[in-house]
Amino acid sequence: MSENIEIQTILAPKTHLNAVSDSPVTDPASNSKGLEGTNTFVGQRSKLDAKSTSALKKSSRYRSRSLSASSTDSYSSTSCTGSSSEEDDVSPREKVQKNSKGFSDFCVRNIQQHAFGRREIEIAEQEMPGIMALRKRAGDDKPLKNAKIIGCTHINAQTAVLIETLVALGASVRWAACNIYSTLNEVAAALAEAGYSIFAWRSETEEDFWWCIDKCVNGENWQPNMILDDGGDATHLMLKKYPAMFKMIKGIVEESVTGVHRLYQLSKSGKLTVPAMNVNDSVTKTKFDNLYSCRESIIDSLKRSTDIMFGGKQVVVCGYGEVGKGCSQALRGLGCIVYITEIDPICALQASMDGYRVVRINEVIRNVDIVITATGNKNVITREHMDKMKSGCIVCNMGHSNTEIDVNSLRTPDLTWERVRSQVDHVVWPDGKRIILLAEGRLVNLSYSTLPSFVVSITSATQALALIELFNAPPNRYKSDVYLLPKKMDEYVATLHLPTFDAHLTELSDEQAKYMGLNKAGPFKPNYYRY
Repeated sequence: MSENIEIQTILAPKTHLNAVSDSPVTDPASNSKGLEGTNTFVGQRSKLDAKSTSALKKSSRYRSRSLSASSTDSYSSTSCTGSSSEEDDVSPREKVQKNSKGFSDFCVRNIQQHAFGRREIEIAEQEMPGIMALRKRAGDDKPLKNAKIIGCTHINAQTAVLIETLVALGASVRWAACNIYSTLNEVAAALAEAGYSIFAWRSETEEDFWWCIDKCVNGENWQPNMILDDGGDATHLMLKKYPAMFKMIKGIVEESVTGVHRLYQLSKSGKLTVPAMNVNDSVTKTKFDNLYSCRESIIDSLKRSTDIMFGGKQVVVCGYGEVGKGCSQALRGLGCIVYITEIDPICALQASMDGYRVVRINEVIRNVDIVITATGNKNVITREHMDKMKSGCIVCNMGHSNTEIDVNSLRTPDLTWERVRSQVDHVVWPDGKRIILLAEGRLVNLSYSTLPSFVVSITSATQALALIELFNAPPNRYKSDVYLLPKKMDEYVATLHLPTFDAHLTELSDEQAKYMGLNKAGPFKPNYYRY
């Protein structure tokens, strides 16, 4: 296809896209209550109760086995230094940190690891053709000039490529992590060495987590005007703690289902005073990142954490959305017997016609070897369910928040916790039965593995274009509500990635375009089309 896809129109700082939804997206959730306070909000996100965990670790009921070299490095195969292990007990907040140029507006685990992090970023760039093409094409136009972006996402090599792309497009950034277990320390060090204000390290406490986000928001002589969020934590903190600063925000870009639901709640309660872009439900996020990255990373995560053999294992996947579909495909491909639980009859019918048995959790919980949650809901797996599991059952979560598995119900005097590997706990019942809990119920693939860089390139390009659109939109284009990404941008993101596969699009003739009622340059599908 020729470049008549109107690249300049999409990337120009004062773009006027005609494919924008005519009205805000309707929230599918029925809960219309707003976010009334930090405790309510935090209870739904991926967090760690620092005090209770500290007390638990000191308790005689919590036994940590001596770690072998292999178990200490169980994560480090994604990192050439093993620096993502939890060996350093000194909090980064207690260290005086400067990079080689004297820059000190950051807080990472160890700035000396920056060279290894830079190599990982360079490797990721080779597998992220779309975001690199966007950086090259829009670099001269600087569509994000004067944008000051607060980022709160997973911090890994792929995120680093996005961060450096946003800066190349003219933005200044301050960044924190959205998950206490997913940060690659050496990548955070590389970004800090490059002069970016990064506040994140692996295995933060709850207090550290919110301190890092606060440091991003409240920078000296720095008024943010854009938010790129994954889970809604930066949005929440800024709204609650810095309401005057929040009113100066031009737009929010949110990429997780959890964060999107929170935005809808804010909108319903009248507390969302700025426009927001729902990237999670864009085609290029849902149909690619959620499906393909989970299909590849779930196997990697389970292998790294447990060394399990998959052939013949019985697995229950809770939820058959795009994440559940990807996990189920991968597990069945390796010989697992896969069961699906669903509340949605359409998704249940899809699962049935894909050849899976759709069951209630209580029908199979006594026999399964692996339980994977992928619903975005809370208390999908309860203590009652875990009491019925057989010894050796692996329990993990592929959703954004740690609410799907009721982990707090396991922190009782009658159960013993044994830390056997980094973020791998055996929870032992009085009769000797034990279940294997991964990442304390947090997002398992980013706790043990990394996502395929190519798929992250698709999501990153989508996020960057959403930021460009909101930052440059005329004052009246978007109201204070939640919108889907314009269809034309979805198609443009896909176009950026086709050359990798040497894929050649067919171009409509004038007659064909007229017959179909389409513009030859797109968009090719209506907003209601389901891919």
